[in-house]
Amino acid sequence: MAVVRAENVVKDYGLNDQTVHALRGVNLEFEGGEFSAIAGPSGSGKSTFLHLVGCLDTLTGGTMIVSGANTGKMSRNELALLRRQSIGFIFQAYNLIPVLSVEENISFPLTLMGVNRKEIKERTAKVLKDVGLDGMEKRRPKEMSGGQQQRVAIARALVKKPALILADEPTANLDSSIGREILELMLQLNKTEGTTFIFSTHDQMVMDYARRLIRIRDGQIESDERKGGV
Repeated sequence: MAVVRAENVVKDYGLNDQTVHALRGVNLEFEGGEFSAIAGPSGSGKSTFLHLVGCLDTLTGGTMIVSGANTGKMSRNELALLRRQSIGFIFQAYNLIPVLSVEENISFPLTLMGVNRKEIKERTAKVLKDVGLDGMEKRRPKEMSGGQQQRVAIARALVKKPALILADEPTANLDSSIGREILELMLQLNKTEGTTFIFSTHDQMVMDYARRLIRIRDGQIESDERKGGV
């Protein structure tokens, strides 16, 4: 079953009395367990597509199905619930809460979901180990390197056990060696947990790691190539 299905998706923006056609009839489908990248130059529509999948923005036209739900027919509260329960996000700016510890940043989504304290502790401890940060529970983001902060962001996305993780330029603020470590980590988690990853990127290294590479330009799909594992 497809985790994501986009049918003739259109997204327009108003800018200085002009209409910007960010996406022009995009058709894409992602099965469970994929490790896919959407690549293209700035302004190509790749981040816009991810934001629509993640229910962070609304469609102008077409249909978006995420985890079996038609997002265009859902209320704001229903979209928030879908985001909270089924989708993990990893951003290039990490988006950690500076006043919270590593442990608190990771467990925050579970608190919002109403998970009981014992399960929160167990799940947080597991993902800390999975991303190689056990022992750093009490540190604040400012006490960590960029690569460590990105690991916290990955752990925060994983702790919900989502069907889908969306990663928007996750290596953009990392040097190549740390970026490779982060990609290896995400690939391993994809293999062991079966989590679907969709990246938006202009980083060639991310494109090389992806098992499916979709190229987008001017809001339209240019190519869609499936390849073997890394």
